[in-house]
Amino acid sequence: MIMNLPRVDIGNMDIKLRLGGLLLNVLFVRFGVFSQTIAEHSHSFGSYELHYIPSGYGELIVYGRRYPVVPGTLYMTGPGVAHEQIPDRDDPMAEYCIFFEVRTPAPPAAHSQTIPCEPALAELLLSTPFWYGRDEGDLMPLFHMLAEELAQRRLGLHHMATNLLEMILIRTIRQYAQGEIHPIVPAKTLDDSRMMIIENSFMYHASTITMGALSRMIGLSERQTDRIIRRQYGMSFRQKKKQARMAAAARLLKTTDWQVTEIARQTGYATVEQFSHSFKQYYGLTATEYRSQAQVNVKSGPSS
Repeated sequence: MIMNLPRVDIGNMDIKLRLGGLLLNVLFVRFGVFSQTIAEHSHSFGSYELHYIPSGYGELIVYGRRYPVVPGTLYMTGPGVAHEQIPDRDDPMAEYCIFFEVRTPAPPAAHSQTIPCEPALAELLLSTPFWYGRDEGDLMPLFHMLAEELAQRRLGLHHMATNLLEMILIRTIRQYAQGEIHPIVPAKTLDDSRMMIIENSFMYHASTITMGALSRMIGLSERQTDRIIRRQYGMSFRQKKKQARMAAAARLLKTTDWQVTEIARQTGYATVEQFSHSFKQYYGLTATEYRSQAQVNVKSGPSS
């Protein structure tokens, strides 16, 4: 059953958190219920997304592995970690999501003293691109308080939200020793909040986005936009767009019974022949073969 919690979707928060020698720039906080699959996607260098599931069920797919999502599930997806979220049809998962970028080093705060444990927390964050576990830090009350503060926007909001976000992140990173940790992925810093626009464009509008439209959206030249994409994703605009379109096509093949012609149209291809050629080139299988293989994997159960 979905919990009766305030719906939150707050961007451009302008909240800066300090963690050891790091400066964390919180870009948005969201709470909502997922009724549809969130297609496979990954975040740019230096960006992290904290997910907390207060209710509902689903499945998380990371690095090709499947992880159950149940009430109390907590996970962090960092730079370059391709992940997909699939809600349960009968009881879809609700989720709190905090998206932030890491900027390092942080400028020294006036009259500040470094707490001995802070460098260890910062090191854990940077060296752990993906973490998955069950919440053992009693985070639900903190998330609920944060959602209420952001929804009601009362006097002292910025100070309260900053303190709550700091507590949530610290309590999360403390739990890393008990959860699932993956090898180090090199972390670089984001340029600014324009990266959120770029990421959303590839995630939700990959079939139609153009370099010209994207550059206008973020207020930069096409050359500057291309340079940012290459630096943050390690690939060109065209390569990143194809990756996003192929991920969307693969998701539709696995989760719908649509004809390949319709999937080609939905992912922005003018003809099914163009789509089929691109898909075979990208995955090494035809769309039909990919769908058949995905159905076999589902019947055989989750991988360990």
